Amino acid sequence: MMVIAMGIAFVTTSCHSNKGDKEEKTIYTVTNPFLTNTTLTKDYVADIKSLKNIEIRAQVKGFLQEVCVDEGQYVKAGQILFKITPAGYADEVAKSKAEVDQSKIEYANASTLVSNNVVSKNAKAMALAKLQGSQAELRLSQLYLKLTVIRAPFNGIINRIPKKRGSVIDEGDLLTSLSDNSSVYAYFNLSEPEYLDFQTQSGNQNKQPVGLILANGKQLGVPGYIQTIDGEFNNETGSISLRAKFSNPKLLLRNGQTGKVRMTIPLSHALIIPQESTYEIQDKKFVFVVDSKNIVHAREIEISNELPSKYIVSKGLSASDRFLVDGAQKVNDEDQINFRYKAPEKVLQGLVLNAN
Repeated sequence: MMVIAMGIAFVTTSCHSNKGDKEEKTIYTVTNPFLTNTTLTKDYVADIKSLKNIEIRAQVKGFLQEVCVDEGQYVKAGQILFKITPAGYADEVAKSKAEVDQSKIEYANASTLVSNNVVSKNAKAMALAKLQGSQAELRLSQLYLKLTVIRAPFNGIINRIPKKRGSVIDEGDLLTSLSDNSSVYAYFNLSEPEYLDFQTQSGNQNKQPVGLILANGKQLGVPGYIQTIDGEFNNETGSISLRAKFSNPKLLLRNGQTGKVRMTIPLSHALIIPQESTYEIQDKKFVFVVDSKNIVHAREIEISNELPSKYIVSKGLSASDRFLVDGAQKVNDEDQINFRYKAPEKVLQGLVLNAN
């Protein structure tokens, strides 16, 4: 029995010894962050607005006599859209014309009497004032008559027409809206760090080309260009709005659509690490940094941007730091490890980098 017990103990000891030897011989890969100049492609949710989009409202009262267009129709500048019953306004014009004619006669009589010293010059001045007043009334009545015919102020597409023929129209009532979609604006927001990177690293922002990803996931066939940046940040969101302009030759884009503006942002001195080197605790990311004694230390890092299989580190690592590439789930803080060093270029080999 003693011999058997000794044998079991020997076997058990041998197993532990072999397991320890195996653990001691585990060799991990260590590298440095890859320091490079690169570019980052990022999409931003955008609201699409027409180049011009206006409401067309009635400027006079009456009945909607005629609707000359249909919803969704393309119209040209000057084309008649609506007609409002002009009866009352035509009468006002006729009345004003008669008053002008009467005032002209009165002014001519006053001028004759003044030249013959029959009445004072004040009578002539009063007659002239009356004539000018009647002429102003005529112009105003003619304007109101003109406003009964509503024309398109520019080329565009007619939107919803809420009023139908025969409807009672009051001044200010909405008749339709008109959109010029020959080009469109895409409004999107950048965070403050993104804005600073864009401003400092992009040469001429007004010539910065951007793409537009449509709701179906396809990219618009023509590039756009950033035109304007708002003058202030939104304190609630910490972001600032930008406007990009896109041509729309096929009129595919309409006012109110959504999409994503795709920007290519240059990044200088970016620190790139593999995503597999990190682990996460409570929404915070960590890597294991290796010191001069080959001891690993957990260190929190901040990620500024994400690339396929890679992270760009904004805080927590420097170019000279050595970190554990693999085995982040196998080691513990303060463990001493055996490792082989591998150049960052080789670690990231096979991953597409837009290095400049």
